[in-house]
Amino acid sequence: MCGASGRAKLDWEQRGMRIILYSGKGGVGKTSIAAATGLELARRGYRTLVMSVDPAHSLSDAFDLPRSLMDHEAGRLTAVGNSLWIQEVDVQEEIGHHWESVYSYISALLNISGLEQAVAEELAIFPGMEEVSSLLYVNQYVQEKTFDVILLDCAPTGESLRFVSIPTTLDWYMNKLFKFERSVAKVVRPMFGTLAGVPVPGEEYFDNLEALHRKLAGMDRLMADPKITTVRLVTNPEKVVLRETQRAFTYFCLYGLTVDAVIVNRILPLEIHDQFFETWKGTQERWVQNIEEFFAPVPVWRVPLFPDEVLGVERLKRLGAELYGGRDPATVCFREAPYRFRKSDGRYYLHLRLPFVTGEEIHLYKKEDELIIRLGGLKRYVSLPQRVAHCEPLGARVHDGELIVILGRSNGQRETKSEITASR
Repeated sequence: MCGASGRAKLDWEQRGMRIILYSGKGGVGKTSIAAATGLELARRGYRTLVMSVDPAHSLSDAFDLPRSLMDHEAGRLTAVGNSLWIQEVDVQEEIGHHWESVYSYISALLNISGLEQAVAEELAIFPGMEEVSSLLYVNQYVQEKTFDVILLDCAPTGESLRFVSIPTTLDWYMNKLFKFERSVAKVVRPMFGTLAGVPVPGEEYFDNLEALHRKLAGMDRLMADPKITTVRLVTNPEKVVLRETQRAFTYFCLYGLTVDAVIVNRILPLEIHDQFFETWKGTQERWVQNIEEFFAPVPVWRVPLFPDEVLGVERLKRLGAELYGGRDPATVCFREAPYRFRKSDGRYYLHLRLPFVTGEEIHLYKKEDELIIRLGGLKRYVSLPQRVAHCEPLGARVHDGELIVILGRSNGQRETKSEITASR
């Protein structure tokens, strides 16, 4: 269980803000949990924002707000109570604010390929625009100290991972490729555009990307700081949902975020004695026990199934009271770093928390000063400290939910790329 210690609260207050991401498989109740948490925080006096990062927004529906109001307030901060605001980021509105040059170039490129203009404009809203726009708002609110707590109602797991990986990915692109691509475009633009009729990105395109990078500066460190930012995974006591939650936990660890709680939603109450539900109750209880074993020592919170839809402020308040009881939702409940370095016998060891995976599922290789970890279709770039950058991966193993990579000298023969597969 998570206590509401004054010291834990003081730590993040000194840093200026608390950010909590709610993620999980689609349909598990993330939006209701995030909305209920917002009401509980506002009741305690925190200036709170609940922001929807899911393109299929349902936050306003959870509060049972009139659609006419949300259409009028599209993309803006909307007050829903004392000290509580919600925001559903509208990508169409954001194009004019942040994406005009990028959007125009991609739209023109798609149109040249033979697509109708209307179709090209629709497809030019590519994956990631909404997530970056949300991150820009978060960074703005952090810099301006607008709120005490920001709650992010994330999209289902895959999109959530794209959201949290964008700052690191963009930073890598700007450092490794941006200047080269800009130089090439400057050289070929006059010739290639005239001869081939294919649009080459103009300087305003690159200026736009550079401005976005500046506005996101520091977000990678902010997201990886467990004193400020944590993830809370919402799940249901069912096998398929649990497997997805385990994968999400692993991937958030891979991307350097700290999961400080797992919320098991929609558990059948014990007082239900109808014969039809007896098997369901037994199945759910077994999965809840498995969840507590799987995620230990991360706190696991139980939420019962309510007798009706959780819609509107009053029902959301009851959900918040059931979920948190006397706990302060802003308290960081688990802070263990997702990875760490140590040195022993002249070698360095990288410990990366990766529960629920076997050695055969992980591949890693080193390229210059980066360790690249591949888990399924995902990659994570770990920038090695200066003292470790000269080392090569000598081996790896999975032990007690950790990937342990051994790094050491290679007898003066530095390889630019070496690949190994972790063993159990």
